Amino acid sequence: MPQSRNPDSARRSERSRRAILDAALGLVSEVGYPKLTIEAIAARAGVGKQTIYRWWPSKAAVLMDAFVALGEEASRDGEYAIPDTGDLEADLKLVLRATVDELNNPKYDRPYRALAAEGVVNPEMSADFVRKLVEPSVQLYVTRLRSAQEAGQVAEDLDPRIALELLIGPVAHRWLMRTLPLTHAYADAVVEYALRGLSPR
Repeated sequence: MPQSRNPDSARRSERSRRAILDAALGLVSEVGYPKLTIEAIAARAGVGKQTIYRWWPSKAAVLMDAFVALGEEASRDGEYAIPDTGDLEADLKLVLRATVDELNNPKYDRPYRALAAEGVVNPEMSADFVRKLVEPSVQLYVTRLRSAQEAGQVAEDLDPRIALELLIGPVAHRWLMRTLPLTHAYADAVVEYALRGLSPR
């Protein structure tokens, strides 16, 4: 008679963790961050509240890890690499258009806004937000701009960290403040202004 085996606790834990992260993303998109609760996440995921608290101290921490997991999934698909075709303007336009598409996608929009809002009032959360979500993207721009420096396409004394803020700052501002529509045409214009400056030619 075959011996019965204990359930694979590691696999079960990973299933529960995935269910919790998916529940947090789904709920924040449906009800918004203020109404998101640990109780609702637990109910949607089919786990007890204590299971969540064993891994995360707050709903913000759950949502952070859920959003990080989204980014990891996208990066595995190759969506987060900035191409280096030798044409800096074209490469930057391509990646900034992709950023516009992501920010306009409800799957990312509400969770991202929730984390950004929480970071305003929670310095620890803000530091975590920057470290886990902002900095990895920033480094992609730094790498591409340094390559452009080596190719003589931008100034030798260019500070990549400042330069990239000329690109992503305006897009983030228009998205966060909802000042005007966030479009591909706008992304293209931001790249052109950043590369060519405002002075008449």
